[in-house]
Amino acid sequence: MELSALLHELHLGPAYSSETPRPSASPPPITELLSVLREKLIGPSSDSETSSLVSRVERLFQMADPHWLFLANQDGGWAELRAEYVSVVCALIGCAALPLCDDDCSSLPAAAYQSVPSRAVAVSSALAALLRTLGNGGGQSGVLHAVAPPVCVFAITHLQVQPWSSSSSRAAAHSLQEELLRAGGWRDSPHLLLGDGRQEEQQQEEEQQEEQQEKQQEEQGRKGILGGVLDVLQPQLTKDSWQRCESVKLVFAWTLLQVTRPSLSPHLSRLLPPSLLLNDHYRPENCMLGVRCLHHIVLNTTAADLRQFNRAEVVYQALFKHLYSTEPAVIQLVLSCLLDVLLVLETPPSSLGPSSSRRKSCRHDDVLRLVLTHMEAENKVALRRVYAAALPPYVDRMGVAVCRHLRRLQRVLLGYLEVSDPPEETSRLKILQVLQKTCRAAWPRMESRVDMLLCCLLKLLVSVSSDRQLSETVRQMLMDQTSLCLKLLDGCCHGDIQRVLQQVDSSCCSPEVLRCLATVSGDVTAAGVS
Repeated sequence: MELSALLHELHLGPAYSSETPRPSASPPPITELLSVLREKLIGPSSDSETSSLVSRVERLFQMADPHWLFLANQDGGWAELRAEYVSVVCALIGCAALPLCDDDCSSLPAAAYQSVPSRAVAVSSALAALLRTLGNGGGQSGVLHAVAPPVCVFAITHLQVQPWSSSSSRAAAHSLQEELLRAGGWRDSPHLLLGDGRQEEQQQEEEQQEEQQEKQQEEQGRKGILGGVLDVLQPQLTKDSWQRCESVKLVFAWTLLQVTRPSLSPHLSRLLPPSLLLNDHYRPENCMLGVRCLHHIVLNTTAADLRQFNRAEVVYQALFKHLYSTEPAVIQLVLSCLLDVLLVLETPPSSLGPSSSRRKSCRHDDVLRLVLTHMEAENKVALRRVYAAALPPYVDRMGVAVCRHLRRLQRVLLGYLEVSDPPEETSRLKILQVLQKTCRAAWPRMESRVDMLLCCLLKLLVSVSSDRQLSETVRQMLMDQTSLCLKLLDGCCHGDIQRVLQQVDSSCCSPEVLRCLATVSGDVTAAGVS
């Protein structure tokens, strides 16, 4: 079909409403056509009319002369051309927009998204046609960089495995994403967002210099579109609006997780507030997404930038309150993130040198104290496993300063070692690691606690050796770790445990237990006690 016939079929304005199409040799200025096209796309229409219009727009991008498609007016029309293309692209994307929730508390049923996948496939195909024309040398980088942010947001929205997507719409979105990377010469998604690591140039006040600037940018390297993507997302990421569209949080999280050090710091003021909003939400899935975003920010931002404007303290307080949660997945993410946040806020107690004055309590103490308090009273298996797995690095971080928490820590050790945790015995194995680290760090203070710990460890050996429900590997790991704990405790009390173990009645123990007890008489120094 010729261009003139297609324009006539689209009924773009009164000039093309007559029965005789306008000669193909004199098409209208592209900016005029795009303006009328945008109005038609955003106008009310049925699904069939929208699908037909989107299909014709796709054919327009496929068959029109690239020189005409990207021809700006002589009177400095580069900005107008880019603005018109952005408006048309946004209007196309609006044809497959997700319905909004009625309020910020409820979610839409899956049936509300029933028509979205088919529309997304059609829109993806039309946008891919435009990008293909741009990538084949028909366009210019200014138009591509202008339309890339909304196209990227649209593609990532429909790449998600969610109620508003289907296998066909996800495939179409993936093809659109690849077409976008190919059109701009970007290697992958991080390169798309960050470019070649250069800061985006500010636009000049006079539009006449736009074309020259674009040529200079091509010579200097590819620009990233992170700022443009954030501009698209920003209106929907406010406190009152982010919950109304289910896809916004997912696109934001995807965008943030692509940005790494050192490119994240310049955008920190725009990335941190939405992450805190997600973190503060009452739904566990939103809260977990927010914690992951905050952790990524902490890991990929310099400590100086995090301390500026008290940002690190804000993040710490936002995470600390989640320690009162009863969701295992939330607690696991929070405890891991807090370890890295604490490094930004203060020097680890294990790194502090000796001091004549009493050491002041710090945030590490606050976190460990609260964790031990919750561990002591916790009876849910899933939470016990999470706490037990998170405790060893905290004890490592405390060093000799763990002495301040020995009384509470001892109760946790005894309580967790007494309760079985089949089939992998994760909790017991982690708690044995905690005991080993405590013996190495606070050995002068362990002698007074040896009696209770020794009794608990011997009971553990006997219990594990007779538990045939455990696999051989798990049983051996438990007995090896228990033997190591006995060695370390023996070093803490200067060999007293060896003398006690020599009095054990061999008729009351299995051969496995006796073999473990025999290893305690080995080289204590080699076991790690100095």
